[in-house]
Amino acid sequence: MSERERFDRLRLIRSPRIGPVSFRQLIDRFGTAGEALRAIPDMAARGGGRASVADAALVEREITASRACGARYLMMGDADYPVLLDQMEGAPPALIVRGDAAFSARPCVAIVGARNASAAACRFARMLAQDLGQRGAVVVSGLARGIDTEAHRGSIDSGTIGVIASGIDVSFPPENKALQEEVAQRGLLVTEHPPGTQPLARHFPARNRIIAGLALGTVVVEAAPKSGSLITARLAGEAGREVMAVPGSPLDPRAQGCNLLIREGAILVQNAADIMEAIGGFDPRMVRQHSFDFIGEPVSSDVADRERMAIVALLGPAPVPVDELIRLSGLAPAVVQTVLLEMELAGRVERHAGGRVSKILD
Repeated sequence: MSERERFDRLRLIRSPRIGPVSFRQLIDRFGTAGEALRAIPDMAARGGGRASVADAALVEREITASRACGARYLMMGDADYPVLLDQMEGAPPALIVRGDAAFSARPCVAIVGARNASAAACRFARMLAQDLGQRGAVVVSGLARGIDTEAHRGSIDSGTIGVIASGIDVSFPPENKALQEEVAQRGLLVTEHPPGTQPLARHFPARNRIIAGLALGTVVVEAAPKSGSLITARLAGEAGREVMAVPGSPLDPRAQGCNLLIREGAILVQNAADIMEAIGGFDPRMVRQHSFDFIGEPVSSDVADRERMAIVALLGPAPVPVDELIRLSGLAPAVVQTVLLEMELAGRVERHAGGRVSKILD
């Protein structure tokens, strides 16, 4: 990938209304990020709205700030972009990292859990991470309070990956500043956000998909029924990864999430050996290598007005699977995807998890 293309891809993903799905579709359609950037205003106009692209000077400043932090970019399609993460629906087209990206190429296990975890659970998470490291696994977590913190502390000597919901230069929580720096120095620190980005609430579910995507399996040590850790577990399951949980006392509300996962089919684990056995059945031949490499001619779809109207008529405020739109409209998948992309760029369609879309009401 040329430096020009790398810059254009970063500028594309930083543009308003461009998410991971629309990013892939634009590259598939136009072949290069530069061509996609030039096409966005016209596509948005066909979708019934307006769209702009990220200012090149702003992207230049972001790159300069990232380099000043000692960070670098891993672009989807790079040889050292994490292969397992590349398989996730909605994987980030651009990561900003500090540390050794080779850690992501080793067998990885995510350990997540409650921020207000019990002392016993914290100790167990630390010992579990240490034992996994001794067995050759790299531990992935989110550098949050509680279970995440202990998971990193237990695996810092053997290999750990920290995924944060802020810029690479922002530490959250503040008390983990030294730990975050140690992860960057001795392991791998990962984010998808530009330097200076603060850890807003909406960033954490997106952070969780990266944690789940990097790992062969996710272990929940202690979690309440509606915690973010269960989001990570759900994302792992949707990606075909192993979901594991440590059982806890029915009397402790912090154990209810884990017990619920086990009741719903998660693997009950009590030690590192259980985890290694669970992920040992993963066949690496099932993993596509560098699935985002663009090969061949750009894909184009001319859409007639009647086709566009037929798709718009099927859309409403309730999310609907794209496959259902294709079935009901009777149109080619490429035509439906083109119309949805145009409407998304115009700010008229919102994408949801599970390949669903909804119309944004005026």
